[in-house]
Amino acid sequence: MKTSSQWRARARARFSEPSRRRGLLVAFEGPDGSGKTTQRKLLKTWLKSEGHKVVTTKWNSSNLVKPLLKHRKAWRGLSSEEFSLLHAADFRQRVEYEVLPALWDGKLVIADRFLFTGIARDCARGLDLDWVMKLYQPLLWPDLVLYFSVSPLTASERVSATGTPSFYEAGQDVTHIEDPTESYLQFIGRVIREYESLSLIFRFTAVDAEQSVTEQHREIRRLFREGEQRPWSDWNLDAVAEWLALRREKA
Repeated sequence: MKTSSQWRARARARFSEPSRRRGLLVAFEGPDGSGKTTQRKLLKTWLKSEGHKVVTTKWNSSNLVKPLLKHRKAWRGLSSEEFSLLHAADFRQRVEYEVLPALWDGKLVIADRFLFTGIARDCARGLDLDWVMKLYQPLLWPDLVLYFSVSPLTASERVSATGTPSFYEAGQDVTHIEDPTESYLQFIGRVIREYESLSLIFRFTAVDAEQSVTEQHREIRRLFREGEQRPWSDWNLDAVAEWLALRREKA
């Protein structure tokens, strides 16, 4: 049986091998209404035209956890802690079965929201940052985090233009404001403040989401070209080593 050090060495060798294209993880982060999904689709189309094998993973999309979350949200019975724990469980399953296998195979993974979404929303609901961070350990860090910066008012106007925000999207579970649009404006302001703090701590790459779609896409192409040149980070050794060990156990 291999030791933790051996799994870490195997991970480092795999992602540092100069003769093969290594897997890359690009995360799109930002509040609802920031336009990140549009840009994610545009980037995916461009990357495929450049010859990349692209895999997309979306927030709250695991087959195991999503049905439970949907049921609990419909009943509006989630506490802030339960909300956080279920989204973290969804995230862990997608990392294990979608993200890490694709990265190991040298594919490019685009995450439409990553762990920072959970952290920003949970802290906006009043949960402790250290407690939330522990839910996502061992941490898997993206090679590039594109943070779509937008004002609370712009985000609220864009979301309201497409429909009424849902109960949890509007943060009505914590604002206790009856009108969902008014609640969303207040809650998204909290979320954006948390994002701005995370951006400083973890050095996100900011994209001005108030710009035109074309201007944003041009900038994102440039940022990607810069990001793909960065060497693989040893920060991810623990996450990859644990995944390799679990995969071996299940084999």
